[in-house]
Amino acid sequence: MKKQALDFRQELLTRKEQVQVDFDWYPYDTMANIFHLDAMLTGARRDLFAQVAGGTVADIGAADGDFAFFLEQRLGCSVDLIDNAPTNFNGVRGARRMREELASEVQIHEIDLDTQFRLPRDHYDLVFFLGILYHLKNPYYVLEELAKRVDRLVVSTRIAQLSPDHGTDFAHLPVAYLLHPTEANNDSTNFWIFSEAGLRRIFERTGWTVEDYVSVGATEGSDPAHADRDERAFALLRSTRR
Repeated sequence: MKKQALDFRQELLTRKEQVQVDFDWYPYDTMANIFHLDAMLTGARRDLFAQVAGGTVADIGAADGDFAFFLEQRLGCSVDLIDNAPTNFNGVRGARRMREELASEVQIHEIDLDTQFRLPRDHYDLVFFLGILYHLKNPYYVLEELAKRVDRLVVSTRIAQLSPDHGTDFAHLPVAYLLHPTEANNDSTNFWIFSEAGLRRIFERTGWTVEDYVSVGATEGSDPAHADRDERAFALLRSTRR
């Protein structure tokens, strides 16, 4: 499955180079997350993609939709691509243009998760929720709402062990650090950076059990603010409220 994902990534890159657009494509390699999923998934869960083939899936915070289109075009999934145009890198124009280019039936929905949102469907077999949690004002509400409608969730988010001045070690405490608007990459949409203990606690409190987990990046001495101290957690969760 990793090989299929990387082959599809190359196909998308080629198409993006050939298509003339009046906007910039999302600059980061979202398909590279397949490497982290490969490192995270264990046992029978390594067949996660085969288990959801043909099922109902959502990709939330999908950038240009690379992963969403892969799930549809290679696994035959019925896919909802969910993002918020004002905070999407190119206002979701990249996803809409690639949908046309691929003659895709992926459904694109503009939803602001910082509102009292409603998902397009009442049930999803699997949702990908990568790199979004720390951009939310109310991650507790979002995780709780997802747990009511989603069987399994693949989530990634930034976590930290130390305060930005490296003076306080909070890795063992179930806490989150609230960033100043300019503190991390001068990005005011960065809000809550959990400790690992805090992340596991909010998963439990909002109706999820952790099936697989891995952290990558600065796994020693990470902090919420500095780019060279960036640690990311990846987890496969199963809803306890379905």
